Amino acid sequence: MDTIQSPATQSFATRPARDHLRRLAAGTLMPGFTGIAVPVWILEAYDAGLAAVCLYGTNVASPVQLRELCAGLRAHSPNTLIAVDEEGGDVTRLHYLTGSTQPGNAVLGRLDDVELTAASASAIGHELAGLGINVNLAPDADVNSAPDNPVIGVRSFGAEPDLVARHTAAWIRGLEDAGVASCAKHFPGHGDTTTDSHLALPRVTADAATLDARELVPFRALVAARGATVMTSHILVEALDPDHPATFSSRILQDLLRRDMGFDGLIITDALDMAGASAQTGIPEAAVRALMAGADLLCLGSETGPALFEQTLTAIADAVEGGRLPMERLADAVARTAALSARFPAAGAAEIQEAAVRGQLGLRGEPQRSGVPGDANALDGERIAEAFEVSEAAQRWLARAEPVAIVQVETGSNFAVGRVPWGPAATTSEVVREGEVPDGARVAVVGRGLDAEHPLWTVFARLRAEGHAVIAVECGWPRGGADIVTYGASLTVSQALTALLNGSTKA
Repeated sequence: MDTIQSPATQSFATRPARDHLRRLAAGTLMPGFTGIAVPVWILEAYDAGLAAVCLYGTNVASPVQLRELCAGLRAHSPNTLIAVDEEGGDVTRLHYLTGSTQPGNAVLGRLDDVELTAASASAIGHELAGLGINVNLAPDADVNSAPDNPVIGVRSFGAEPDLVARHTAAWIRGLEDAGVASCAKHFPGHGDTTTDSHLALPRVTADAATLDARELVPFRALVAARGATVMTSHILVEALDPDHPATFSSRILQDLLRRDMGFDGLIITDALDMAGASAQTGIPEAAVRALMAGADLLCLGSETGPALFEQTLTAIADAVEGGRLPMERLADAVARTAALSARFPAAGAAEIQEAAVRGQLGLRGEPQRSGVPGDANALDGERIAEAFEVSEAAQRWLARAEPVAIVQVETGSNFAVGRVPWGPAATTSEVVREGEVPDGARVAVVGRGLDAEHPLWTVFARLRAEGHAVIAVECGWPRGGADIVTYGASLTVSQALTALLNGSTKA
């Protein structure tokens, strides 16, 4: 009787030489997956050479479930790289259901205390390490030089290169001292863009001298700090390579990053399912081109399935056999990925469960103390509020005696942030709809990304016309016109904002 194999098992059971080639190819891939349990095809892929997996917010249903998922991955493949986007601030995966307990880069940059930044990263690192996650796709090292940047904004430490550089180095130090690999992104710099690379291919038109004095400064700090990995960006930087986006440019990855800047760590791609990477070619061909350019570990995206994984393996193997992709380049990528796993060994399944029993995972909505000087979890609302911009009009509003009403105007978020609770609505049930504002109340109208067309301004005008004292609050990067700017919307920042508006914290 013939043995019936699953499609994934059939695809992996190939002739010996091809099987070896496909095993090498699997060692360069970092898929995501759908659902809150590890699918069978991922386990089969591990058996066939897979070296890494990336978790996303949609993989999280509860703290207990997340812990069990990580423990299951570690039990099946103890040496695997498990990665996650846990920037702190607006971009969080561990706290996708509630919002991050860390303030985020823009707030940290405005406070400009590098020990506090290191402590924030350390707190994140200890939480990740307790789960057996050993790669964090952070920090964001972009200089946010375009105020209307739709995808970076408060993920950046700021708009000044030296400030971003020193906080990038501090963040790397804090995270890696906790035993988790960092990943500075998005090389060679996504801050001077007004297009979201999830949706299209952005172009950076700055000249080479500007790039050298601005975008590249934080990445030099990464190299000096011996950061473990760097993430490529799906952007076309005309002064560096007018023909290829950075992810697919050997000029940018091999000539600039490795040869000229001296980076010797792992190069990880941003997700190849983004339009800036694969809209024209598809993900399998994008994977081949990224390897050819010098990338080592290929992030495939959050909804990778067995068919796409199989197609990508086939494309890489075909590229080697056809002479497009040198075997030496593929082997180098695999070796660098394996070296990262050896450099950052993770907690195993038993250790994860033991840490859970000891209550050290920090996934119960309570910040865990990192145990380092300047502990970020010791930040109170008044310290966070020091990072806020508060206008004179807002100061007068805060000094008034009328009861306070908070109206939050819901707006979309970019793909990097996802659907994480944000603003006062994430911290209190006292937020009201516009039509529920009591007579005689002073009103704070809260939003984020407040450009001239934002619906907040219509709500603001109506409430003011009704006779209310009204202020506008921006929970993102300032674009002009807001009375209070918080430079973030994480849970801890939103709690500080709510306390300020209600008078329990001073500006």
